[in-house]
Amino acid sequence: MGDYLIFLGRRSFYSCWTCCSSRFTKLEIVDRYDNDCIPEAFRSNKVAYIKDNFSPKNCTRILKVHKRMKAPIYIYYQLDNYYQNHRRYVKSRSENQLMYGLKYNDSSSCKPEDTNNGLPIVPCGLIAWSLFNDTYTFVHQSVELKLNRKNIAWKSDRDHKFGKHVFPFNFQNGTLIGGGGLDPNIPLSDQEDLIVWMRTAALPSFRKLYGRIEEDLEADEVIVVNVVNNYNTYSFGGKKKLVLSTSSWLGGKNDFLGLAYIAVGSSSIFVSFVFLMLHVKNPRPRGDAAYIIWNRKSTTN
Repeated sequence: MGDYLIFLGRRSFYSCWTCCSSRFTKLEIVDRYDNDCIPEAFRSNKVAYIKDNFSPKNCTRILKVHKRMKAPIYIYYQLDNYYQNHRRYVKSRSENQLMYGLKYNDSSSCKPEDTNNGLPIVPCGLIAWSLFNDTYTFVHQSVELKLNRKNIAWKSDRDHKFGKHVFPFNFQNGTLIGGGGLDPNIPLSDQEDLIVWMRTAALPSFRKLYGRIEEDLEADEVIVVNVVNNYNTYSFGGKKKLVLSTSSWLGGKNDFLGLAYIAVGSSSIFVSFVFLMLHVKNPRPRGDAAYIIWNRKSTTN
């Protein structure tokens, strides 16, 4: 048992070293913009500003590239203190309606966002209603960078969970608007922002893919980001961040995997030493060789 735990600990530390070495090949730029994108006049009442449809929401952010970033460069938005894993929130959707649209009539699981003015809502539910709707454009050397926003959602979700002939209907037409709207002329299977958002996060801090920049960015270059700060996280003390990240063979930057290997490796080695100390203190008594089966047969003969 102790030998196995030592082996497991060594393997875990080796895996941790592999994760950490690949981590240094990944580069990230993280910019929190939710506070800075509020005008000085509204700093004392951010909720009123974000709910005012007549106040301009445009904001400019300056990002500096510290090391060369090779394409593709993944663009994420990050939300903190946002509990997508709340039980009522997670259940507020209809898988059948997302796939079959108005052909499926039972949307009771979507309450309170199931109907409006007596007509069904497609897509229904709180998850779709709260769709993230901040937008970003990137300018490099006075030229707008092309942002690839295709294939940002899982292929399995596009093909098997969102109908190719299902279109938004009666969406965000109520008196209380939650988040972004949807183009009623584009089927749900092609509305990848929605598909990405509908895959709910397990933790209160999460990132979701927004797009990809498919050209290299050199060290010391400056990127101008034009943000449209639409999304309301101020009502619940949430934070919004923009993330530019490269990737390695292990995927994007994620400290959790390395920390998990360290925890498993350390606990395995610790438990193995506990077993060793117990064995030294109370060793197992040796057996009497006279009781071995073949020894007994030879004596009886």
